[in-house]
Amino acid sequence: MKITAFNGSPRGRNSNTAIMVEEFLKGAEEAGASAEQIYLSEKKIGFCRGCFNCWTVTPGKCIIKDDMNELLEKVMDSDLIIMATPLYVDGVAAMLKAFMDRFLPLLDPHFEKDSNGEWRHTGRFEKYPDIMVISNCGMSGRKNFQPLKLHFSKVARNMHSAVAAEIYLEAGELLHNRSVVLKPLISNYRRHLRIAGEELVTSGAISEKTAAQLAKPLLKDRFYMREANRYWDRELKKLKQNS
Repeated sequence: MKITAFNGSPRGRNSNTAIMVEEFLKGAEEAGASAEQIYLSEKKIGFCRGCFNCWTVTPGKCIIKDDMNELLEKVMDSDLIIMATPLYVDGVAAMLKAFMDRFLPLLDPHFEKDSNGEWRHTGRFEKYPDIMVISNCGMSGRKNFQPLKLHFSKVARNMHSAVAAEIYLEAGELLHNRSVVLKPLISNYRRHLRIAGEELVTSGAISEKTAAQLAKPLLKDRFYMREANRYWDRELKKLKQNS
């Protein structure tokens, strides 16, 4: 299995998203997969112009001269692509959205109804990679990810694909926390990310047991939000003192 993860966090290699993807891919590689994490923050990706030249002038190729044609080749050369993003305004980060908007050359301009009777563009290829979602947000509450789940279910439908797995982590900032108290909790979470990677490669899905472990918050929300608010109070106090 070939897995390519596209990390859309502006923080790139220093992001909480990168930690999650890295651990998942470690497990996938241990199970025999070929895996790569691509940081979109290090790529040149322009906005889709809506010109439709990728359908009428250079079918299957975008006329914009940047890194996207190479990245689209990686997409189609993969068995599974991971869409990795922090939660921004209840959706994907801008870098990942710009990346996905440029998927247009992978489709054909004609329309068709899918098995549910919904319209979409016809496919240009016989087979498209499955999609996995990895995301985290800075506050507590799994309901924060509801718009993202719906979004990617539609992305997969439009891409003639399927969502193979989803991992969502609330209070993702804790992944960078070096507290002695939190260290075993974070280590346990990272271990289950590796287990999830192994399971997806070996059995095609993340087990219910592992999914349940990954769905648990690292810290009870009342404690996390209290400490988060205290942190911001301190930062704002510093700003006031220095102004």
